[in-house]
Amino acid sequence: MIKYKSDEKGIHFLPNRFHCYITKDDLVFKNHAQYLKRLELASIISLTVLSILFLGWKRMETSEPVLKKAAISIDVYQDIPQTFQQNRAPAPSRPTVPIASEDEAIPEDETIEFTDIDFEEVPPPPPPPQEEIDESIPVFVPFDEPPTPIGGIAAIQQNLVYPEVARLAGVQGTVLLHLQIDEKGIVKNVRVINSLGLADMDQAAINAVRAVKWKPARQRDLPIMVWYSVPIRFALAEN
Repeated sequence: MIKYKSDEKGIHFLPNRFHCYITKDDLVFKNHAQYLKRLELASIISLTVLSILFLGWKRMETSEPVLKKAAISIDVYQDIPQTFQQNRAPAPSRPTVPIASEDEAIPEDETIEFTDIDFEEVPPPPPPPQEEIDESIPVFVPFDEPPTPIGGIAAIQQNLVYPEVARLAGVQGTVLLHLQIDEKGIVKNVRVINSLGLADMDQAAINAVRAVKWKPARQRDLPIMVWYSVPIRFALAEN
């Protein structure tokens, strides 16, 4: 058994017959040498493994993709139609040179003398004719307030006379009228848009709207003449 004691300077080995002294610097040098040997051994092992992997990778065979060949078929026509060159129409002949005729029946050429025209004395063209406006044709005119009958629809119904023929036949329904109402509220023109098939009923509806005084339509607080649609209802009283 080896006995030792340590102090600040180093380690003292106290064998039975010999006395040995090792300093701390000697221990540090010994540990550093062992570290270098281990690092060298690890580097050799790493390089060996990388060399084996590199050589093994080069020996691996890569498979090349196989491209499929497309089947191409060429059709050869044995009977090829023969082509024919079309002949163009001949060019028109040049005009012939006029030759004086000896026939006395042909009149001689006449020369028209030069005439002076004074364009300042030419009268101006007449003005275009004025187009007459047919007021009976409906024309849409925008308005802010529509025309209304004085007394409302009830006033028109009071002036509506039911034709006796329609009453006996039991005809009832609605007649749609298109009215032209001027700035004074007077019905100037009437057109029947939807009829019940009886002229007496159409005329009774026209007479009823003409018998009523109307308030004219207004556009920016000014009375204007417009076309306006009014439905007239014919209904029989239930017994």
